[in-house]
Amino acid sequence: MSEVTYLTKDGLEKLKKELEHLMTVERPKISKQIGEAIEKGDISENAEYDAAKDAQGMLEAKIAQIKNKVANARILDESKINTSQVQILNKVTIKNIKNNATMQYTLVPESEANLKEGKISVQTPIAKGLMGKKVGDVVEIKVPSGVIPFEIVEISI
Repeated sequence: MSEVTYLTKDGLEKLKKELEHLMTVERPKISKQIGEAIEKGDISENAEYDAAKDAQGMLEAKIAQIKNKVANARILDESKINTSQVQILNKVTIKNIKNNATMQYTLVPESEANLKEGKISVQTPIAKGLMGKKVGDVVEIKVPSGVIPFEIVEISI
């Protein structure tokens, strides 16, 4: 059974573009490499052929994986997201009670996480600890360096 993948509309478009690129650019490129390796003669001891076939196998596996994600994607409707408690697609401002440092994260599906953009996966310990909490709540989140108390300062979209 295939696992449902929750994505934003942008996330689904990005996946579809990647899939199209793999199928229309990368697949023909590898086929050409295999053809060139075959033209060189005996393929039983041809390292180029073996490498190209391995690359083809990995590419086809990646294509199948992305096709599966697209087929099982569920679009998250941003208009139905509320800010009464922390949930996926919320932008959450939290304050580290130990050092008063303030951070802001947007909770997104795992496939759209990008720490540089402030987007963390709902699968991370911080996001899991915040889910369902309200502004003013203090949550203790277990991280590799120990347990850190965070106060939820703001929830927005």
